[in-house]
Amino acid sequence: MGTYTIKLPDVGEGVAEAELVEWHVAIGDPVQEDMILAAVMTDKATVDVPSPVEGTVKWLGGEVGDTLAVGSALVKLEVAGEGGTDEADESPDHLVAKSDSEPQTPSENQAPSPDDRAAVVTAPATPQPARQPEGQAGAAPKSRPVSSVGRGGPSRKPGEKPLASPAVRRRAMEAGVDLRRVAGSGPAGRISQADLEAYLEGGGQPSTTRGLFADASLTVVRIVGLRRKIAEKMALAKSRIAHITYVEEIDVEALEELRAALNRNRHEGQAEERPKLTLLPFLMRAMVIAIRDQPALNALYDDEAGILHQHGGVHIGIAAQTDSGLVVPVVRHAEARDIWSCAAELARLGEAAKAGNAKRDELSGSTITITSLGALGGIATTPVINHPEVAIVGVNKMEIRPVWDGSRFIPRKRMNLSSSFDHRVIDGWDAARFVQRIKALLENPAMIFVEEGR
Repeated sequence: MGTYTIKLPDVGEGVAEAELVEWHVAIGDPVQEDMILAAVMTDKATVDVPSPVEGTVKWLGGEVGDTLAVGSALVKLEVAGEGGTDEADESPDHLVAKSDSEPQTPSENQAPSPDDRAAVVTAPATPQPARQPEGQAGAAPKSRPVSSVGRGGPSRKPGEKPLASPAVRRRAMEAGVDLRRVAGSGPAGRISQADLEAYLEGGGQPSTTRGLFADASLTVVRIVGLRRKIAEKMALAKSRIAHITYVEEIDVEALEELRAALNRNRHEGQAEERPKLTLLPFLMRAMVIAIRDQPALNALYDDEAGILHQHGGVHIGIAAQTDSGLVVPVVRHAEARDIWSCAAELARLGEAAKAGNAKRDELSGSTITITSLGALGGIATTPVINHPEVAIVGVNKMEIRPVWDGSRFIPRKRMNLSSSFDHRVIDGWDAARFVQRIKALLENPAMIFVEEGR
């Protein structure tokens, strides 16, 4: 019997590391050739890593949430024969790519193209080797560190922060242990799980101020995979973009009457039935028309270079909630589509996103975004711009409201649009003009069709 080491393969051009988001095997599991071992996520996509050989799992190279360098050991298998090692630089063609997590931001040294934004990754100068989980089979045996109890504590300078992994810190907090009192046996005094264990076994006393972590019902959830990517994207947008949000009320009574009539007659005179119309196709067409007069709204801002890239094609991202998290399918070239084509493409992309099989280019490359919570839309929201775009249009819930007609109150279907703009490059006046143009078109929906004919 021998050991076969499977390394993290090259999962895409320019990718130096990947996040481990799921294990499909455990130590002791039998593995067949081409069986999926793990799923890793890069800034481009989530990728399944298959096994090139048959064997039994004897070692795993990390925990869910760890970041592993390309070429580092991922799995060790016990195999018949002498064993060996796979090639970490083999082509990613054999990997199984899942749907992208989200549209990506442009490179600092490259103009952001709507078609290429998902392919840009900033690689670290020196990839870090994969961390070997302690206590797993195949790991090098470690000697038990000597406890610092009874020896005056570790030799650490006053105010110096102890070095430890998030897992060690979490366990210490749950146990009420002050890590400043624990000696570390790792490089630069880094504290390992074994160091903490030795401290506790040696008589170390937990802190008397355990606070929240004394709650036995506490659940600790690690943020990994798509959820982490969303968190990073939102933090980037809020830290870089100076948001201004403009809220306007719109009367949609005429629009809803027209939409209902078109849906009743959508099969008449057609070779096949047209898709059912929602509000969004009308909003998309209204945005396209408004952008003709204000092309700066359909743009990507490279804030590092100080360049605004205005795009001729209107590629509208539609923020969609899935079981895995928020994704943004993109309706490309909305300027070349009519109401029905927009509706059909929306339906197709929505199904693909929910099923998790949307393609990379279907989840990237937007130049302006719509976000809608449907019936849960609330009265007003403050949408976060999809960096590096400069505008996002938010749809709030539709409801019947009393409207004064000059002599009495009458019921009318109304809704708010909550739209955010990058105030670094879009002035408040221009933002208001854009929303008012959309408002005029939605309140007089026949004008959408008139403008389309021009």
